[in-house]
Amino acid sequence: MCQMYCKLSTEAAAMGDQPKIMVFRPTWEEFKDFNKYITYIESQGANKAGLAKIIPPPEWQPRKKGYNLDDLDMTIPAPICQVVTGKQGLYQQINIQKKPMTVKEFCALANSERYRTPKHSSYEDLERKYWKNITYVSPIYGADVSGSITDADVEEWNINKLGSILDYVNEDYGISIDGVNTAYLYFGMWKTTFAWHTEDMDLYSINYLHFGAPKTWYSIPPEHGRRLERLANGFFPNSFKACPAYLRHKMSLISPQILKQYSIPFDKETVLLNLFPAAAITITQEPGHIMITFPYGYHAGFNQGFNCAESTNFAMPRWVEYGKRATQCQCRTDMVKISMDTFVKRFQPERYELWLAGKDIGPHPEDPTRSSAAAQPSLNDVLCNKNLCTCSFYM
Repeated sequence: MCQMYCKLSTEAAAMGDQPKIMVFRPTWEEFKDFNKYITYIESQGANKAGLAKIIPPPEWQPRKKGYNLDDLDMTIPAPICQVVTGKQGLYQQINIQKKPMTVKEFCALANSERYRTPKHSSYEDLERKYWKNITYVSPIYGADVSGSITDADVEEWNINKLGSILDYVNEDYGISIDGVNTAYLYFGMWKTTFAWHTEDMDLYSINYLHFGAPKTWYSIPPEHGRRLERLANGFFPNSFKACPAYLRHKMSLISPQILKQYSIPFDKETVLLNLFPAAAITITQEPGHIMITFPYGYHAGFNQGFNCAESTNFAMPRWVEYGKRATQCQCRTDMVKISMDTFVKRFQPERYELWLAGKDIGPHPEDPTRSSAAAQPSLNDVLCNKNLCTCSFYM
């Protein structure tokens, strides 16, 4: 036990100062070039927290005519009722699909006596109410609505056309993936939740809150992502047994208090050494603010009331190594999987043949102590690259 304690204490001490979620306020000139600015914030260490906030300059107007709901003549085709079960900071969420409704109908529901935001004195007070009442009155979430409400002529930071290297999925494979390389809209109400997860293929993501109530975000620094996974596996053993990548189902909720109380299960025992003293970092996104999540950055959160956000994924060259080594859910047919062929060929040409042969051995970028071979492409996920003529299939 003493040996275990010493090892965990060393691990905890090595964590050092916890990364902080950074907030950036670019000028209009700095803001104009999306890829250049993402590179800049990473040079400042923004990616270390897994999440960053950007407050756009006043010159940026993504929707000039504003947000009168009469102008948002949209239907939410598949609203979901989020049913949460569990207790004492550990919960599972299932989604039950409801009938389509218009945005105006959803707004009326969100502001009704049953679903509206409770009275509160601060963001912290509302956060306490969220965790205290998480299993009561299942909210309705207008999630994953394909489309954009950003003006089509917006050239800077237009979520529907960011111009990142993820565009090669469409250019080289001719594939459009809703919500991944196209925009999704999210209409929230009080207590609607996004459970702990990383993005599909461990991509970057961008989330812009167009209007309405704020979002509360939690983030785990990517360097502690493996710790979170081991902790979650101990709390949800049946889920882990059924699918080792079950966190990609976006159904598991762990409160920040649990992360502060428990260490990583080690040698089949749990030692209370506070290995997560502040691992779940909290920040509030207000209307007009942009949140960026980084590769392998676990995040979760909830909406504080009726609102509308627009989101998509994107990629930078740094992501390629994460994408090659991202875990995959094998139990669901609707999970997103992107062939890494064009990315490895373009950005890691010296490793391409090794990768094809299943001999690209190395560590995950956030787990440098363990090396393994990146998964080689299979018959099902090597797609014909029409620009680079990679039409061969590899087993």
